[in-house]
Amino acid sequence: MSDLQREELAIQKEIRFAEDQLVLWIQKHMDDFEIHARQVRQKAERENDRNKKNYGKLEESQFRNVIRVAETTDSPEVIKNFLLYQLGRDNKWGAGKDSLAVKIIADIGSADSDSRLYTLAHKVAHGAASQNIHSIWLDLIRRYLGYGSRYLVYLNKKTKRNK
Repeated sequence: MSDLQREELAIQKEIRFAEDQLVLWIQKHMDDFEIHARQVRQKAERENDRNKKNYGKLEESQFRNVIRVAETTDSPEVIKNFLLYQLGRDNKWGAGKDSLAVKIIADIGSADSDSRLYTLAHKVAHGAASQNIHSIWLDLIRRYLGYGSRYLVYLNKKTKRNK
C-alpha cells in the first residue's frame, strides 16, 4: 500500500469519527428553521400576506441542486455563492440571518475562519497526519449537505403526514 493510500484511509477513518457531528449540526439547523418557518407562515396567514405563504417550504430538488454544485466544484465559495443565489430567488430557504442558507454558509465558513466545517477539517487532517485540509473540507461540506438532503426528505414526509 502506498503512502498516499494510507493517508486516504486515515482521512476516511477520521471523517467517519466526525460524521455524527455533521448529522447533528445540519439536523439542528433544519429543525430550528422548520419551527421558525412555521411561525412565519402562521403570521402571514393571520395577516393575509401572500408573499410569505411558501416561506421555508424547501423542496428536495432545491437541496439536491446545492449538492450537485458541491459535487462539481472544488471551491467552497462557489457553493456558498449558489446558496446565496437560491436565497435571492425566493423565500423557501428563508430570509436574512434566520435563513437556513445563511446558517449553512456560516457552518461552511472560509479558510480564514473558525467555522464548524473548516475547524473539523483541521481536526480530521491532524488525526490523519495529512496536510490536505482543502480536500477534507470539501468532503465534509459534501457529506454535510448530503445529510441535510436526506433529513429534508424525512421532514417533508413528516409534515405531509401531520396535515
